[in-house]
Order: sequence, then C-alpha cells, then structure tokens
Amino acid sequence: MSEKKLLLEISFLVFLAIICYGTFSFGINVASAQIPIIKNSTGQDSLSLPDLFSKVQKSVVQVTEKDNSNELGSRLGSGFVYDKAGHVITNYHVAGPGSNSELQVSFLDGSVYSADLVGFDQFDDLAVIKVKNIPPDKLAPLSLANSSSLRIGDTVVAIGNPFGLSGSMTVGIVSGLGRLLPSNGNEENPGIASSFSIPNIIQTDAAINPGNSGGPLINTLGKVIGVNTAIFSNTGVYSGVGFAIPSNTISKVVTSLLQTGSYHHPHIGILGLSLSPDLSKQIGLTQTKGFLLTSITKGSPAEKYDLQGGSTTITYNGRDVDVGGDIILKIDNREVVKDDDILAYIESEKQVGDKVHLTILRDNSIKELDLILGEKPSQDKIDSSLNDFSDRLPPQDGDKNNPKDQYDLCVSIAGKSFCDFLFKK
Repeated sequence: MSEKKLLLEISFLVFLAIICYGTFSFGINVASAQIPIIKNSTGQDSLSLPDLFSKVQKSVVQVTEKDNSNELGSRLGSGFVYDKAGHVITNYHVAGPGSNSELQVSFLDGSVYSADLVGFDQFDDLAVIKVKNIPPDKLAPLSLANSSSLRIGDTVVAIGNPFGLSGSMTVGIVSGLGRLLPSNGNEENPGIASSFSIPNIIQTDAAINPGNSGGPLINTLGKVIGVNTAIFSNTGVYSGVGFAIPSNTISKVVTSLLQTGSYHHPHIGILGLSLSPDLSKQIGLTQTKGFLLTSITKGSPAEKYDLQGGSTTITYNGRDVDVGGDIILKIDNREVVKDDDILAYIESEKQVGDKVHLTILRDNSIKELDLILGEKPSQDKIDSSLNDFSDRLPPQDGDKNNPKDQYDLCVSIAGKSFCDFLFKK
C-alpha cells in the first residue's frame, strides 16, 4: 500500500512538472508573439520607439530666426546636428538669409546658442548653419541613411518642434516615393516658383506641422532619411500627407554648401507638361507619352541646342497651352513617362557641364541630339527676369495671372508657413 502511495506521489509530481514546463513554454511563445523583432529595410534590428527618442533627442534642435525688421516676428523651425564642428542642417525657408535676422539654436535641455549661416540652396530648400561657442560634448551628430533603399511601408519617425513644442515625436510610414514637390507660378515674382521644384521627395503620413520644418525624418535605426519640409494641407496644418527631402539629396547638397556655401543645379531650360492621351487626341498625335515642350528659356542650353517650344495656342483643361513643340521621349535612353522624369534624373545623376542624350519627336519624326547641361540661374537672376523659367510646370488649376490663386494652391501643397515665407506674406 505504501509502495502504491509512493508511485502515485511520484506520478503526480511528474505530471505537475510536465504541466509547469508546458505552461512556461507557452508563456515564452506568447511573449514572443506579442513583442516581435521588427526589421527595417536594411534587415537590422530596429530600436524601440522610446530608445529611438533617447538616442536622437540631443541631436534635434529648434532653429529660430529673429528678424527685428519683420512685423510678423520670428520664424521658427527645427534642425539636426550634422557634425562635431557644430554644423546644423535645416530648411532654407527656416534659416534663409535676412538682412536684419539673428539665428538661434535651442537644444532640448534649454540651452540656447547663436549661429551663423554657412550656406544655402533655395532650390532644394536646404540650409547649413554653424552653432557658435558650443562645448564639443553637447554635439551629437546624426548620420545619414541611404534613401534609395527606402520602401513604401517602412516605419519612419519625425522629430522636431511643431508649434514650438520642443522634443515632439510622431510615427508613421513611408507612404510614397519619388514625388515632385511642384512649383506653382507667381507672375508677380516668378522666382518664387522655382524655389521648391524638388524631385525624389519622400511622402510620409507621420504627423508634420508648422515648426517641424527642417527637422529630421529618421528610420528605426536612428539614421536620417530625410528633412521634413512641407505638408499637403488646405488649412496650413497636418492633414495626413507630409513631404521630406531625401537624405541622398542632403548628402550631395550639404557637401557643396560646406565647401563653397552654394550648390549649382544642372538644368536644360524647358517649360512644358506631360503628354496624355486626351491632349494627344486634341492635337492630332498618336504618341501618348513624353514631355511636351511649350516654351524654351532664353539663353538656356535648350535654346542653344535648338530645342523647339510650342507655336500654336489651344485651350486644354480650361487654360491656354502652347503646342506644336518638341516632345522629349527619352533622356540618356531612359523613357520619359511623367513630367518629373527629366528633372529627377538630371538632379540625381548629373552635374553642370555634363552631357545628356535626348530622343525627341519633332514633326512626326524621331530625332537624336546631345546637349550640355547649364547651371540653373541663381535666385537673384531669376527674380530680375520676366522670362519663363526652366524645369517647372505651368499651373494646372486656377487663374495663372491671379497671385491669390497661386498662393492658395501653394498652401494646399506645402503648408501655410512655407508659403507665407515664399510669397513674402
């Protein structure tokens, strides 16, 4: 009897051991399912969001341009530390040159330092400033990621100072790639239009609001993939779509800004619009893809190499369009499908003085020609001219001669604070 009792006790203990092991194992599996290891595009382990913020919080700053001559007061945006020399990257529309302005950089711990403008590129809306008299141990540079490896759906984080609320963090995904932040015509000051014709823009649904401009868009490893620059909004505040300048553009432009204070953009000197089936049918063409040249910029490479703009005016989508000009089908044997293919390619792959090969359709015949890229005119040269300007589309909606319509269109695409600066409100 005692032996049976002993066997029963042993069996019971073994049973308990099995149950406990199974429960422990199940608990591990449940925990693993609840806390998955997230990978980003590089295949490396991501940081948790709190760890990510802890890693970059000392690197993100508030940039304030105090303009004593401006009745609207200071401009405020964000930026991030680029190197141990004290250089900070931000937007041109945050820290662009001003005759009576003073730049200040504020860190999350409340310390404030004066800064000098080192260089700027109004076409890519980028600026580099340098913090003065700052201890080296306060500088925690952020590294740049390779934005060409981004995929739609990648998790991204925006950190900055929306509405002056320092140290704010929002999370989203890459919701689009290869966007063109379009230029909108302003006949009273046409130079404004060319200020933000930026290709290869990253689109994100991470919340971006006024004050985020110039701040970093980072991946889950804490590396910068872009600089937040604009929002799509009818009200000037976040509506679900934000835009960031890609890190590969930043790397190229900032290197030049640090060396020379400026960046020289290649350009052809063309104005036009995408060829569509409806437009092709209206003007009697069988070709339905390509870039239709409506106008050629005076003194540009396009004029020098005898590209031809439109010669006949028709009404298309409620506005006058000059047709009959050359249609660019390919650039360096790359097919031109949409309107920004040309600008995106020469901005990403070419420099001033480089040669490009164009395949064009003229008078129903295919022609091949080589063209040497020139330099896009500087802002002061653009502002002093009333000619058409290269590499920008004509406005698609509204009255092209009505500045209010153009300002409203700008606000709907880039946000109120950005457009107030561009239109000098």
